[in-house]
Amino acid sequence: MNQEGILKAIYNKHRRNHPENPDSKQLCCMWSTNDPPDVIEGTELFYDIESAFGVHLNNDEALELYDMTLKQALKYINKLKMIQ
Repeated sequence: MNQEGILKAIYNKHRRNHPENPDSKQLCCMWSTNDPPDVIEGTELFYDIESAFGVHLNNDEALELYDMTLKQALKYINKLKMIQ
């Protein structure tokens, strides 16, 4: 599976837990949009991304990803991989 497919699989896995969310391809839809989390760093969703892509996400990076689409997030993750 390519990187886009991996990220989309993670997105779909977690988005299904929140049927109230639209399939907007935005990472924020992996959490409840009716009751958004106070803290997203260190959540299972980001552990899945870290594990799949071999990166570590700090709080600022997690917040950046939260507001991104899947395509934007994949570019950002690849940038982080090069830096780390």
